[in-house]
Order: sequence, then structure tokens, then C-alpha cells
Amino acid sequence: MRRDCDSRNHFSWRLGFALLAMLASAGVAGAQAVSNPLIEGPIPGTAPGDRLSPVLEDTYPFFSTYVDLAGAGWVEQEFYMSGVADGYATNGSLVATDVPYKTRIIVRRPIHAKDFNGVVLMEWQNVTAGYDLDALWSPTGFIREGYAWIGVSAQRVGVNQLVGWSPTRYGDLDVTGGGAFTTDQLSYDIFSQAAKAVLEPQGVDPMGGLAFQTLLAIGASQSASRMTTYYNVVLPQIESLFDGYAQIVGSAPTRVGGEPVFQVLSETDVSAPIARPNTDQYRRWEVAGAAHSGWDGQVYRAPLQERDLSGPTQYNCQQPPFSRVHLGTVILASYGHLARWAEGGAPPPIGDPLVFNPDGSKARDDLGIILGGIRLSQVDVPTALNTGSNLPGDPASLFCFLFGTYQPFDAETLSALYKNHGSYVSQIQQVDDRNVKDGFLLKGDAAVSGSEAAHSDIGKKGRRASR
Repeated sequence: MRRDCDSRNHFSWRLGFALLAMLASAGVAGAQAVSNPLIEGPIPGTAPGDRLSPVLEDTYPFFSTYVDLAGAGWVEQEFYMSGVADGYATNGSLVATDVPYKTRIIVRRPIHAKDFNGVVLMEWQNVTAGYDLDALWSPTGFIREGYAWIGVSAQRVGVNQLVGWSPTRYGDLDVTGGGAFTTDQLSYDIFSQAAKAVLEPQGVDPMGGLAFQTLLAIGASQSASRMTTYYNVVLPQIESLFDGYAQIVGSAPTRVGGEPVFQVLSETDVSAPIARPNTDQYRRWEVAGAAHSGWDGQVYRAPLQERDLSGPTQYNCQQPPFSRVHLGTVILASYGHLARWAEGGAPPPIGDPLVFNPDGSKARDDLGIILGGIRLSQVDVPTALNTGSNLPGDPASLFCFLFGTYQPFDAETLSALYKNHGSYVSQIQQVDDRNVKDGFLLKGDAAVSGSEAAHSDIGKKGRRASR
């Protein structure tokens, strides 16, 4: 039974589950129940230390956040999760049953109910870089808005890297059935079981007794692709546990199911003018000037890469990399819409698509900024050219195509755009206010944007422009 964060919602949720039971008895029956795994923990050692120490208490979770969670009334805890999982091929066919596995989940959440908004975001950890990446963890926004976040290590690449990184902490983790299933056939059931463990905790509760109302599945890029397969061909066969799905900078399901799907794409991810239409169960937002992997994520992860790996990777891109359009602020706004939608509220607003020329190329203004899409102040009141496009400068920099570009305008261009500082700040506020009103930006992020503009040198005579 889903845990209720507010007793006022108790009856409505019970009614919802009663209706689901009625539907099952009327012909939707036959869905495979998801197994409830064993949860162990929290694992000792939640502060960075010597990960190679033979004493478990001196290890710490890989990519443990350096943000002061305790100071915000939050906690980070890691748990082992184990059991037996079924395996599925990418076409949905069942290829194995009851395969033993052991992995980990990591939980970052408010300690007290007063700081919690009742929504749990469960992320399918991304492994494209060769290790578990909490691509959608947004500490400032999550803490301010009161979300809880849970990362699930579901795939072979990420788990195997953990084993090598700290044999003491992770040495007995395995999601391949001892090497028998190496293409992540078990990952779909493992992700489901993580949801089951927080919805119906038996013994250890990963949420520490913190009651919640809504559970959303979130995944970025490759993880979104995995969740697409999960939704399209696995979910119809099994118990439904998530209330909604956020498919971020990646593919989205084509099947029409009972759970709403929200797809948020950067400029990088939109390559053609033909887009799937919005429906009463599907939303698609396209964000102008944003990159698949932009500046904000690079800044957050750099200290973690220094601490836990060999340091940040250096890239040689054809254009200066890393768009500074704050895609994460739009993603954060989307979670609130998705949660309300999943709870039976109004569907999210519809955003304009990006604009393409008749020849299929992206339409741009005289400054090189793409037209259309959701337009944050970084593109509508620009101080630099931000795009979602780039190319590698050498074979070792293949990921450059995901980073977009950032090219600050020269002083002459800035002077032509902004006659004085007050005009610049006013324009920023107008665009931010518009996006808040339209539902694409939260008030907290608009306040940050306005403060940055006010403290910048844009439009100040004799001062070097910066923002």
C-alpha cells in the first residue's frame, strides 16, 4: 500500500486502490506481482573517508554528495537491496525467472515531514560514462521544493564499477546472475523492486518512516531509454508501482498506458521538426538553447570526479562547450506538474516546439539563437550564444556533441543590446515572470535569476560585462 503523507488523502488513495482491484478482477488481472526485496542498512560510513579501508565504517557511498545536507535538515543514506529478479529482453519477452541479485540504492531526503512535499523521485542511475551518475539529482532545487530522491543501481556497468571502486563496500554486488545475464535483462525488475521496497517496506524502510503520497520514476538519456522499454513492453506484464514517468533528454514511451509520461528535451535532443503530439497522458517540452549535458551538471560533478575518480575529463570540442541555459530549472518545474497530473490534477501546460526551416535545419535569429521552444531568460535576454550543438575536435572527445556551446558576446554586442543596467535587469524579470506564469519556471529559480542579473555588470558603463 502506498504510504500517505497526509491523512486527508488517505480515503482517496484507498478508493483508488479499490478501483484498481476492481479493474483487475474485471479483466486486467494476470499482471505479475513485483517481489519485495530485502533491504539492509543504512550502510555505515555516509561521510567521505578512505574508501579502500578494510573497515566498512571508513568507506562511503560512491559520488556521495558534498552538499551540506545535514545543515538543511536532510540525510543521505545508502542501502543494499537483494532478492531474486526476472529477466526481460528488450522486446518484453521473459528470458529468466528468480535470478539472485544484490545491488544498492541511495536515498537523499528530508528528515522531517515538515520539510517534505510528499513526492519521491526515483532515478534510474545513468551509466553512459562507465559509472553510476545521479544525472537528475538537483540539490538546491530538491531541498528548496522538498522532494525526496532515490537513486537505483540497476545496470551491470554501474554495479561492476562500484565493485572495483570499493571492494570493501560493494564487493558482493551483482546484477548479472553471476555473469549469465550481461545485457541488463534483470534491470527492469530490479527497478520495480526498488519501488516496491519504498511502497511496502518490510523490515528496513529506506524512507525512514517518512510517509509519502506520490512516487515518480525519472531517468535521463540512456536511462530514459531503459524506462521507455520498461513502460512499453515490461510494464504491461507486471504490477504498476510508479504514479508517473519523467523521461528527461531521452526517448519516451509510445504505448498509451494508465500512467502519465512527461518528456523534457534540450535543443540537442530535438533533431527534426516532427514531434509526437501532446495528449491527455503525454507531454513534451523542448527547451531552446539548452544542451543534453550542460554547464550546471559539469560544475556540480567536477569535485566528485576529483574525489572519487581521476578528475574531470578534458574535452577538445570544435566550439567552446557547455551551454549555460539552465535546463535543470525547467526539469524541476516539470516534476511538480507531473506529480499533480499523476494525482488526478490538471495536465501540464503545453510548450511551444522549436522552430525548423523548410530544409530541416534549425531556425535561428541574427545572433544564432534558435527560435521557438521554452525560452528562459538566458536565450531571450542573452549575454552569450548558447546552443545545443557542438562537435568533437578529436576522436577522444566524442561526447562533445552532447554539450552544446557557450560563446559570450563582445562588449559591442552587449552595448547594442542593453543601453543600461536597469533595462537589462527589467528584461530578465519580465521573461522570468512570464515563464513562472506559464508554468515553465518556479518562483524560487526566478528569484535566483533576478538576483544574478541585479549583481551582474551587464549594461554598466565602463565595467566589464559578466553574468
